[in-house]
Amino acid sequence: MIMLINSIMAENNISVYRLSKSSGIPYATINDICNNKVNLAKCNAETIYKLAKELNVSMEELLEPYVLPRPAFEIFKSNVAHSLKELGDIDFLIRTIESDEINVYYQRGWYPECLYLLAMVDYISRINEIPLCNAYEKYRSMRLNKKLYPMGVIVSCAVSDNENLKAQAEASAIPEFLRFNIVESEVRDVI
Repeated sequence: MIMLINSIMAENNISVYRLSKSSGIPYATINDICNNKVNLAKCNAETIYKLAKELNVSMEELLEPYVLPRPAFEIFKSNVAHSLKELGDIDFLIRTIESDEINVYYQRGWYPECLYLLAMVDYISRINEIPLCNAYEKYRSMRLNKKLYPMGVIVSCAVSDNENLKAQAEASAIPEFLRFNIVESEVRDVI
């Protein structure tokens, strides 16, 4: 399971101040890492070693979320859809919430992935009449600056020189996705 430094600290009830004092790392450095202002992978080995030692994890575990490559958004969406199909609605919700992927993506600065996965969780919750997970309330008021359309819509618009296809896609979009400026109408149509 991928765990960011914030998750490890919260799980062990460790504050930034306490971690700073016990590790000897300046408070500002740890605070910047926790607030995603500094990428942990860009820190020096000594800092990473001290953090790993104080948090009782390996350096590799600590660095894993910061060095994973970012897949193309269409591949990400496909992976999410396949996961939903394989697991089913309820197990998908449980796995997504327990893995804390939504927070992981947010802390990486991968906002489209964060909001897409949250939209999927909210959509699956709605259609199964399950209350929304309160842990993500802080993200529900966010929106991407620019609308994200499925690649098929973008290609169709380019080939046909018809921008009205975007409006048609928006009209049939799932509300939970559209709330975040993500145009998505079919999440179960995977092979």
